[in-house]
Amino acid sequence: MLNYTMHHNRANARTAVSQAKTADAPAVMELLVGAAKWLQSKGSTQWSALLSGDDHHDVVGHIENGELFLFKDGDTLAGIVLLMQVPGDWDHHLWGPDGHEPNVYLHRLAINRDYAGQGLGADIVRWAETGISFPGKTVMRLDCIASNPKLNAFYSGLGYTYKGTSPSGFCLYEKPLTRA
Repeated sequence: MLNYTMHHNRANARTAVSQAKTADAPAVMELLVGAAKWLQSKGSTQWSALLSGDDHHDVVGHIENGELFLFKDGDTLAGIVLLMQVPGDWDHHLWGPDGHEPNVYLHRLAINRDYAGQGLGADIVRWAETGISFPGKTVMRLDCIASNPKLNAFYSGLGYTYKGTSPSGFCLYEKPLTRA
């Protein structure tokens, strides 16, 4: 289970935050598949495996580990984010084998398309930086596909420092956390 302190349970005035439970998995998968369909409509293959039912990122496992957080507007799932205290194989592949101890890894930020364009993505990232803390973790790390300039600008605009591009074509970003 994830070891954390939640400092506040709202991403904004409309959106409450909670840790996902196993029963939330179907709604989470529906949101992720919707995001993958939208990405496909924009010409991206990102998350396309979800469209054929392949969840190689193991959403249920992350829920069981307490790493997935829900952002709800009333009963409506508006967004999700995955916060990992222990780097996964993907993180080791991108960032290399060393230097992972002080980092939290942000993955799977996804927004319900009904909430797109309202700043919820930025609110979720800011909540991940200040609304929750993890003992001994002082840096937030994330990656995004290099071929999406809008997404890269989004993270840069939130104060994330570009650390390079992996050989597999993913931009690496990190930001010091104000709570540790």
